[in-house]
Amino acid sequence: MIQINKIYINGEFVTPHGTETFDLIDPVTNLKTGEVILGDEEDTRNVIAAAKEAFKTFSKTTKEERITFLKKLHTAVSRREAELVSVMVNEYGGTLQFCKMSVQNAISAFTTTIEILQSFSFEQAVGHSKVRFEPLGIAGIITPWNASNSFICNKLATAIAAGCTTVIKPSEMSAQQTRLIAECIHEAGLPKGVVNIVNGLGNVVGAEITSHPDIAKISFTGSTITGKTIARGAVDTMKRVTLELGGKSPNIILEDADFGTAIPMAVFGAYMNNGQACIAPTRLLVPQSRLAEVNELAKQTVQQVKVGHPGDETTHIGPMVSARQYERVQNYIRLGQEEGATLLAGGEGKPDGLEEGNFVKATLFTNVRNDMHIAQEEIFGPVLSIIPYQNEEEAISIANDTTYGLAAYISSSDVKHAEQVASRIDAGRVCINGFSHDPQAPFGGFKQSGIGREYGIFGLQAYLEPKAILS
Repeated sequence: MIQINKIYINGEFVTPHGTETFDLIDPVTNLKTGEVILGDEEDTRNVIAAAKEAFKTFSKTTKEERITFLKKLHTAVSRREAELVSVMVNEYGGTLQFCKMSVQNAISAFTTTIEILQSFSFEQAVGHSKVRFEPLGIAGIITPWNASNSFICNKLATAIAAGCTTVIKPSEMSAQQTRLIAECIHEAGLPKGVVNIVNGLGNVVGAEITSHPDIAKISFTGSTITGKTIARGAVDTMKRVTLELGGKSPNIILEDADFGTAIPMAVFGAYMNNGQACIAPTRLLVPQSRLAEVNELAKQTVQQVKVGHPGDETTHIGPMVSARQYERVQNYIRLGQEEGATLLAGGEGKPDGLEEGNFVKATLFTNVRNDMHIAQEEIFGPVLSIIPYQNEEEAISIANDTTYGLAAYISSSDVKHAEQVASRIDAGRVCINGFSHDPQAPFGGFKQSGIGREYGIFGLQAYLEPKAILS
């Protein structure tokens, strides 16, 4: 039985003041594998105090010193790449192919941030003035369970580049992954107090981070509901916030697209990270005139999708992270049928032979109306809705008819045409003819998908306060 009984404060692993425990459950078997002791408000105040003391000197470090720290982190995390992949597969239930990619994103965060830092000037001439970009202070970093260490590394790298010290609250469901990344950070040998990590619940540790006057900024990735709670709490002390929240991303297949390529890609894309991805293109918008063709292509593709053990290299969809998440997805599958959508594949219940874990069938609905719950609400599971449109104008209208605006996807044989359509879509990122990631480009959402941006110079500036000096 795994026992996680330490938090990371001021460069040391210490026993928390908190005594409440949280059960760690294997999503493949639903059996308890261990426990983590959760930090409380006193632990949170202690880590904030350590970060505050460290900020006095760390905020004065040079660009070159920060680059050295980032290089040390890159080396330490790279050294344990295989372990980081393994623990993510076993604890979270992410597929082996996804976890390898996620850990690579975590590792590359440090090298990408070094590139950004090398070209960034912390003092710039603007008009007749000098503008200095100074570190905000202590950054509260709050991360979700669906790619825990990738989020931690990306946010941490940016904070360090800016000269901020950090207090990190990962999901309590990611405690094994957190312990390993904490060991990597410790091995990197950063100055004490620059990085502090405390396991704990959102309404305890997260609430203390949100309300504490010594926290200058919060970078949060998670649900829109929680993001709104953080934003409301942060305003009392005028914290800066970066909120990367939910999504219900449209995938527009234009009439001139290569359907034989675009539709299979759309199906597999919707199921990325077991469907537990905020950027997953879960609304597939297709021409009404070609709906029958799309349905057939999608059904054929789903037959190639393997739901199975996440450690198997050939698995495309592993288990939901918890029994609660499994039930949530089941409720949406049930609701889709009740609302009149046509079930093309999958459906309620667990796949044969996978009854013990939180496995969901690869599910496909067609004849979906955009006002249905399955088209409007973030399901966070392997459920794809095919929505027909009459013409391009209607496709754009349907794509934008959502409270979210995190990502969007467009397929067309004419890239310039696709870019014209992209300019009319309310989303922070639009990918054309496939799925791509640019760590230099801003990432964040329109509308209720969040506030602010991460990655590149845009993400770095979110940890900095511009000061104008006029003479």
